[in-house]
Amino acid sequence: MSVLIEACVDSVESAVAAVQGGAHRLELCENLSVGGTTPSAHLLEAVKQRVDVPVFVMIRARGGDFEYSRPELQQMRRDIDTAKRSGADGYVFGVLRDTQVDVERTRELVGHVDGAPVTFHRAFDLVDQHRGLELLVDAGVQRVLTSGGASTALAGAPALRELLNRAGARIVIMAGGTVRAENVAELIRRTGAREVHARCELDPLRIEGIAAALRAI
Repeated sequence: MSVLIEACVDSVESAVAAVQGGAHRLELCENLSVGGTTPSAHLLEAVKQRVDVPVFVMIRARGGDFEYSRPELQQMRRDIDTAKRSGADGYVFGVLRDTQVDVERTRELVGHVDGAPVTFHRAFDLVDQHRGLELLVDAGVQRVLTSGGASTALAGAPALRELLNRAGARIVIMAGGTVRAENVAELIRRTGAREVHARCELDPLRIEGIAAALRAI
């Protein structure tokens, strides 16, 4: 069974540790204490020099909620432009409006990445997920990071399985939310997910443990 591991990292050191531990893709952020914001061009360039896996860049103007003003959305588009020049392989963002996916502004940002893959992050856990999934497919998003709306991915396993069934081949459902070595095998068994997301910056050995657990399935 092949399961892709995406590691959320916020430094060159955590990026290198994640790849050495078995990560297949990175999500690069800064300010993970507020859930992640757009990293600097300098950090992205430094990470790209040290790793040989795709690096997806968080595009988020600030911490807090996911309903952005027009100036904040303009800043996010400028951040996408900067990330393009610095070698980003993909982009991660989430835009809501009135507690639902803001399909219009999501489509605008998707159109700004010039065909690069886009992940809609865990802002998705705050919306009606069945409706939101269809809106994201319509907006051209390739991947959704979600816990199934629960506090952890394992707790949200039934909803994740349903989302995976609904998504089919139209969009990737990536399971995230307290993914650990001790629960990842059960998460895969209960959901059928083929991509998982875990934070690496607090524990450089976390990804290695998850990779080892997946190899044992």
